[in-house]
Amino acid sequence: MQRPGKGKTPRRPGPKKPLSIDKDPVGVYCRIRPLGAEGEECCVEMISSSTIQLHAPDGLKANRNGEYKETQYSFKKVFGINTSQIELFEDVAKPLVEDLIHCKNGLLFTYGVTGSGKTFTMTGSPGEGGLLPRSLDMLFNSIGPFQAKRFVFKPDDKNGMEIQNQVDALLERQKRESQPSVPKTPSSRQKADPEFADMISSEEACKSENVDEDCCYSVFVSYIEVYNNYIYDLLEDAPFDPIRPKPPQSKILREDQNHTMYVAGCTEVEVKSTEEAFEVFWKGQKKRRIANTQLNRESSRSHSVFTVKLAQAPLDADGDHILQDKNQVTVSQLCLVDLAGSERTSRTRAEGNRLREAGNINQSLMTLRTCMEVLRENQMCGTNKMVPYRDSKITHLFKNYFDGEGKVRMIVCVNPKADDYDETMLVMRFAEMTQEVEVARPVDRPICGLAAGRRHRNQALRDELSRRLEERGGPINADDPGLLNQLIESLPALPPCELVDPADDQTLPRLIEALERRQRIRQMLTEQFSKTAMTLKSMIQQFDGQLNAKDTFLHDQRNKLSEKDKVIISQRAEMERLEKKSKTLEYKVDVLQKTTDMYEQDKRSLQQELETREQRLHRELSERRRMEQRMQGVMTDTKLKWEKECERRVNAKQLEMQNKLWVKDEKLKQLKAIVTESSSGSGFVVERPEKPDRPSRERDRNMAQKRSASPPPLPGNVFKTRGGGQAVQFTDIETLKQECPTAPSRKRRSGSGEGSTNSDDIENRAPVTSTVTSYGFQKRRKP
Repeated sequence: MQRPGKGKTPRRPGPKKPLSIDKDPVGVYCRIRPLGAEGEECCVEMISSSTIQLHAPDGLKANRNGEYKETQYSFKKVFGINTSQIELFEDVAKPLVEDLIHCKNGLLFTYGVTGSGKTFTMTGSPGEGGLLPRSLDMLFNSIGPFQAKRFVFKPDDKNGMEIQNQVDALLERQKRESQPSVPKTPSSRQKADPEFADMISSEEACKSENVDEDCCYSVFVSYIEVYNNYIYDLLEDAPFDPIRPKPPQSKILREDQNHTMYVAGCTEVEVKSTEEAFEVFWKGQKKRRIANTQLNRESSRSHSVFTVKLAQAPLDADGDHILQDKNQVTVSQLCLVDLAGSERTSRTRAEGNRLREAGNINQSLMTLRTCMEVLRENQMCGTNKMVPYRDSKITHLFKNYFDGEGKVRMIVCVNPKADDYDETMLVMRFAEMTQEVEVARPVDRPICGLAAGRRHRNQALRDELSRRLEERGGPINADDPGLLNQLIESLPALPPCELVDPADDQTLPRLIEALERRQRIRQMLTEQFSKTAMTLKSMIQQFDGQLNAKDTFLHDQRNKLSEKDKVIISQRAEMERLEKKSKTLEYKVDVLQKTTDMYEQDKRSLQQELETREQRLHRELSERRRMEQRMQGVMTDTKLKWEKECERRVNAKQLEMQNKLWVKDEKLKQLKAIVTESSSGSGFVVERPEKPDRPSRERDRNMAQKRSASPPPLPGNVFKTRGGGQAVQFTDIETLKQECPTAPSRKRRSGSGEGSTNSDDIENRAPVTSTVTSYGFQKRRKP
């Protein structure tokens, strides 16, 4: 055999992955707390049992120009302001307690803004017990008759559990009771704390019906808090030193052999009743760190984790004692987590330690969100990114739950007041993202190989023996010393004897006879007991035969039941597949419905805008038509006005031209007169025409009307002008020419010089030609 050489330490095998690949989404619930005052503005509205709607506050709308719209968020179930604690427990925590009894782990935590009611939901108040006291009450109501004695189960400080026999457990109990320095387990006979005395009424008590009676149970509780990312044990009994008080020591996280995270050195207290568990919880609650802030008078400054651990082991074949096999011990736990609320320092006005606490709280909650985002991305996109569990103690402690070792439930607590709108929006987004994370379904524990009903058969056998002994007049319980004395007194009494002489022949025979009689009676009782034992043994053998037959029948029925279970499992898997498909389709239908609603809203808005524009267009068209009609009338009026104006101007122009013509005629007459005077000496005779009359305006008007009715032909050539009118070029023009004869020179009276003219110059000039234009007269020449 070859010896392995020294090298690296062999790597420890990783955790076994569950064979079941079925996954369930994280169950996210929502609870709305009532408003603090009646006049406060509300920003959360419950639409249905699974949907809420957020309304942006009026001030925020005004500041953001109305950019925020109503947003809807869906949950597994929504609990309104009138929801009682028992209703919340029935839907959320009761299934987790039943899973705890059936050896399955569970994680339940509350999440929300500070002051949203997380601690009230988890702990409750007198008369309104929260999820934690109700879970403990249901657990002890279910396993109460089947609990083991104290110290039969003992934690091994490595997140495991050991089994002690009855003698060791008894010695352990005596040792704990005798040592005052050792903290004793609270007794169930002590008076309960008044803070929790009336939390749960007897009418609201509940229990699980499916409890394995062939097992013994023990409950252990622990209570820790995560403060500034350090873990502290709230149940640790540290010695108090008034001179030098020592701060509490933080604990560390470790991993057990099953790769499960646990708090090393954490105190685990065994409790036997609900009152004991309340007392332990209240003891740790008094040590929890709370402070007064601007938003909450008793604000939790740390994350608290109350763990309920249930250890169970099967009974032996006789149903008398617990099976002394550590491998048969099953430990399940339920963690109830009260997360500290996220807050903004600008609103809480925190300073100093409060500011540091708020920063660590927000950082741990941010790490939780990051882990959820990476888990969702790995599941939806098929990636294998590392989930940053180790960035925070709270996520590192519960990483096994998200890896498939238990169910995870989250209750989102919401304060509907408008001041928390921004923080509530972030909480809703985180809750919506968490619902998309799927956790592997935990595997059922293996069934014990021993026959079922062992405790019941053992109890029935004891009852039968007691009944038969009672019928025969024998002792009901042989271990009872009173019954043993009664049996001795039933024997014949010994005669009074006093020995005076060793040779007394009377006393000794009487004593011997009485003892022999007692011996015979004892032998008769022994024989009767032997006969009864043989009869009982035969009856037991007969019962064993019947039991074997019934076991065989049960085995056959169990085989048939296993086949049916396989069919049921396959059908259940098919149903789950169809349910998942149905949920997917419902989600798609919801998305399509929302999209359709958006499109319908857009369509309505567009139709409204189109109708508005059509109405505006019709108004513009009618306005345009009215404008065209008005412009047509204005144009017609202007046209008529300008036609009249043009006619008036033409008439005025004609009158002006006639006046000018008359003036020219007058000038021509004067010129003719001058020519006549100048030609009288030369023998020319010009016939003077008649003096024309000056045209009058009335005559002009009549002539204008006649022209407009039937315009006469104009003398001369008619042609069109550039402006569209007409012009006349007169051709009836007469030109008169006159040649002046030589006449005697006339000397001007002006002085001599260059400007004077000589008669010789006049005589030498060319003859003067006069041109006269006349209309309607003749030129005559005298003989």
